[in-house]
Amino acid sequence: MSSAITMASMSTYAILGCGSVGHAVAEELETEGKDVLILDKDEGRVEALRDQDLDARTADIRESTTAEAIEDRDVLLILSSDVEANMAAVQNVRDRGGEQFIVARASDPVSADELTEAGADVVINPSAVIADSALRALETGELEYKATQLADVIADTDERMAILIHRSPDPDSIASAAALQLIADSLDVEADIIYQGEIGHQENRAFVNLLGIELQQSSDVDLEGYDTFAMVDHAKGGEPEVEHEVDVVIDHFEPEHDHDAAFVDVRPNVSATSTILTKYIQELDLSLDGNVATALLYGIRAETLDFKRDTTPADLTAAAYLYPFADHDTLEQVESPSMSPETLDVLAEAIRNREVKGSHLISNAGFIRDRDALSQAAQHLLNLEGITTTAVFALADDTIYLAARSKDIRMDIGAVLEDAFAEIGETAGHSTDASAEIPLGIFTGIETNEDNRDTLLELTEQAVKQKLFQAMGVDGSEGGSNGS
Repeated sequence: MSSAITMASMSTYAILGCGSVGHAVAEELETEGKDVLILDKDEGRVEALRDQDLDARTADIRESTTAEAIEDRDVLLILSSDVEANMAAVQNVRDRGGEQFIVARASDPVSADELTEAGADVVINPSAVIADSALRALETGELEYKATQLADVIADTDERMAILIHRSPDPDSIASAAALQLIADSLDVEADIIYQGEIGHQENRAFVNLLGIELQQSSDVDLEGYDTFAMVDHAKGGEPEVEHEVDVVIDHFEPEHDHDAAFVDVRPNVSATSTILTKYIQELDLSLDGNVATALLYGIRAETLDFKRDTTPADLTAAAYLYPFADHDTLEQVESPSMSPETLDVLAEAIRNREVKGSHLISNAGFIRDRDALSQAAQHLLNLEGITTTAVFALADDTIYLAARSKDIRMDIGAVLEDAFAEIGETAGHSTDASAEIPLGIFTGIETNEDNRDTLLELTEQAVKQKLFQAMGVDGSEGGSNGS
């Protein structure tokens, strides 16, 4: 196509082969006031088109004379159901040196490639277009149905709704719960977000505090005061300590436990539960609170590593919708929390004690008071050159605490920790971010006291490293070093 021809200048059109597809295109172009010439070899069809005041003429689009008859047209739409005829028409135009913009109809991927090679600028496959349109309509209809179903389940609440998120929740869990709380509020239902464990990592605490999201520790809550229970982004946090029947399950991971819930929406084909909740807010046409929008956008960004990991079109469209509503100054504050002196000390200790095998790094940070510092140390060590997986552990309160991170797409660090420590401790997390808590006495078989803590630390160090490297699939014979 000549660079002199622009879309703005394309005012004259020719449709070659005017079956049902060509007829629909012709009517739309006529409605827009375009100058359209229709060529078809079926005389009866041409006569019918003329009866509709369309400029139609009888011609065989295979013939070279047809290419000559349309050389003054800017755009050629070659839409016959006979793909061989379409191929001949494209070749005839290009053989004459025609530089018109050509849209040609194919029947399958092979014919589409052949038409492109012959000189078509755009190739369409009506079957694929119809299938895509049907799938989009199905998705829209299904979302509308699911949104109504979710609203009905929440609206049936007589007292309060409990929104349960996974242990030591991450931004995606918290943001998703805040969005579900917003939906409940729009239905005049009071809902509380309830978590187990701790809000770890300074970034997560900043996230909660800056956005004013109210969370309640499960130990401070009497669950008998709730009659509707929702589990949101909970699949990787273990089974909740709840005896009540769960009514709502929303997640982007398949749950490890079956729940006979009235409403279930599990979508492994998206990367964040925040994406799913954003779609429901859109479908229900809710007024989006700025803090909730900021939380959801951050939840998607955190779960996809700022759109660098397993990002799907649904995640991107959800983020694009949220972007104008989000407070970007707050986002910047959440993403850049200050580092406490103790965190700096733990990071320094982890750097000194690191052991590297291949691209895997494991380090002992000694005795700590702030367990959150381990997560930050593991994240910072992941930035070292050549390192794709990190694990940092330390002792506190007669317990071994471990935080691990991975950017290796071949490794599921959550599964690694479960394989190494599930039988003797508690593990949680997913493919890139996981943690473990192991009672020190169970791990060593020695009762812990003030006099033997240093000895236990020494015994623990090699045992933890050996178990982790083995679970990571790293050969113990590989050369280990401090990475310097």
